[in-house]
Amino acid sequence: MSVKVVDASAIGALLFGEPEGDEVSLALHDVEMVAPPLIDIEIASICLKKIRLYPEKRESLRKAFELFFLLDIEKIDVEYPAVLRLAEQTGLTAYDSCYLWVSRTMNAELVTLDKKLRNVPFA
Repeated sequence: MSVKVVDASAIGALLFGEPEGDEVSLALHDVEMVAPPLIDIEIASICLKKIRLYPEKRESLRKAFELFFLLDIEKIDVEYPAVLRLAEQTGLTAYDSCYLWVSRTMNAELVTLDKKLRNVPFA
């Protein structure tokens, strides 16, 4: 089974029924998912943003958020000095650089909907 790094944009699309969710679902079929630990707070932040935009959907959004914790995503600790260097080199945020660092360190494909992150060369 192959390993893929998933970021919050991809998992958020799956959980919250965004149009790109089908694309993400196909990309993650029969793979082991890994991510840096910050994915937890990023998914919470996405959910909160959606609750504020769509308060009438609060309960369904919270239920979708709870499903996140049932996903089998292995959390990989990152080396923050290396992440900072990577952010400086690529122009990415420190958050996005965490995902890129995991991807490069594990030599694993990164599944993301973030166009800037997706377009950074692998190595």
